[in-house]
Amino acid sequence: MKIKKRPLVIVCPGGGYRYTSDREAEPLALSFLAKGFHVAVLRYSCFPAHYPTALIELARSVLIVRKHADEWYIDSDAIIIQGSSAGGHLAASFACFWHDDFLTEKLMINNTASCKEMLRPNGLILSYPVITSGEYAHKDSFVNLLGDELNELKEKMSLENAVNDNVPATFIWATYTDESVPVENSLLFALALKKQNINTELHVFCEGGHGLSLANHLTEGPSEKENVPSCEVWIDLACTWLKNKYCNW
Repeated sequence: MKIKKRPLVIVCPGGGYRYTSDREAEPLALSFLAKGFHVAVLRYSCFPAHYPTALIELARSVLIVRKHADEWYIDSDAIIIQGSSAGGHLAASFACFWHDDFLTEKLMINNTASCKEMLRPNGLILSYPVITSGEYAHKDSFVNLLGDELNELKEKMSLENAVNDNVPATFIWATYTDESVPVENSLLFALALKKQNINTELHVFCEGGHGLSLANHLTEGPSEKENVPSCEVWIDLACTWLKNKYCNW
């Protein structure tokens, strides 16, 4: 086989930290797989589990796949985290906090630079992500995530304030007319990335509600509102972005 190793995309479905959406799990995984990438779906813990449970699970997942990279034909320098909606918040949280000491402590690994590097995400793909706990917040996501610690932690988990130079290159897409998770979430995160001079590609589509997933008939719900042909191109744009950055084929 000519291609020995491939990038891996870890898919984090949305669901408001209440559940993990089937529509944003296997269908996305199969689409990335069809484009030539390895894929894993993380069914992370949701309510009644609270922060940092899901974050620790994502960190452990990255650690596992990087440790097995040679065995599983994964390019260890191309581990990409994808998240939709609240899954986007989880993915972006990991991108912001992967280097923090508390994660190595929770994972019970050595708190050294080399061990921390095992957790480094190489790229980030966000689909209509939950980002801010401020004016444009999807409040239920933060209630489910933080529980009794909502007031104490909601500022920390407002990720436009958490971006730092450890965040990897990022691809973001959202819709202008999303009423559940306003487009300002994506814009605030993109602006924070710009301030850190982090390579970012942002697409805002003019129409479409929340939870579009692939934005076609394969992932539409009973109302069919998730079938928005003008947004369907996002997966091709994201995969082109991935190939340009992480592939030599």
